[in-house]
Amino acid sequence: MLLYDTTECSIERIGNLIMTDSNIKQAAEAIHNATKIAVLTGAGVSKESGVPTFRDALDGLWAKYNPEELATPMAFKANPKLVWDWYQFRRELAGSVKPNPGHVALAELHKYNPGMVVITQNVDDLHEQAGSRKVIHLHGNIAESKCYDNCQGTPTLIDLDSFEWDRDDGPPACPHCGANVRPNVVWFHEMLPEDNLSLAYSVSLQCDLMIVIGTSGLVTPAATLPKIAKETEDNPAKILEINPDYSMITRYADIKIEAPSGESLPKVVAEVAKLRAN
Repeated sequence: MLLYDTTECSIERIGNLIMTDSNIKQAAEAIHNATKIAVLTGAGVSKESGVPTFRDALDGLWAKYNPEELATPMAFKANPKLVWDWYQFRRELAGSVKPNPGHVALAELHKYNPGMVVITQNVDDLHEQAGSRKVIHLHGNIAESKCYDNCQGTPTLIDLDSFEWDRDDGPPACPHCGANVRPNVVWFHEMLPEDNLSLAYSVSLQCDLMIVIGTSGLVTPAATLPKIAKETEDNPAKILEINPDYSMITRYADIKIEAPSGESLPKVVAEVAKLRAN
């Protein structure tokens, strides 16, 4: 297993991190040779765009709260306006940023591998904004809202612009059943969306390359997906990790690029373009 190859290649320093031409080229060759690519992204990808993590956003007026008061079904039932206001604040943060070069480069890869699927733990829609066409949201989408009771099926998505409601008075009532409308995200103590999780498992089992970007590998079940891909009996996948830090995925990685995706992915995609042109 090759993680860091620094022999006979130039080295580019990004702060105190190292990218090698060898790592970039190995990653490009792996992508070029792959037939089915799965991508798993974590908070590091969005953080490069300026989206704070859940705990990073607990600042200013929100510093006195803990996750149990802001991101559980119990908290929403106890104080729906507080939870709704917290997520409105986070929506505004997410809505104020744009996809970074890593998002854009990843979307570019669809040109070379149209079947590529992005599995994300992030609740923003920056992958879609950048142009990625096949995105599985494991933890939901903060830009969406749904009926708390999912009265029309799971999920019952609600278009907040389709009816009048007092935006200063907390969550609106579902226009179908009258239950509170809530963000379409997975809270603590909730299960991941069954259909999305099942699809993510299926994609992981079928891929021959998984690109893992900006995730610590600590949050399950997402953290199990690279291991599932790697240990598939019939067609074990290669694992390409892009992360400036050591993670719980690094032990499975066949290729590791120790740099932010916004710095490294555009270089990888440029190398893939060269390979496809030859």
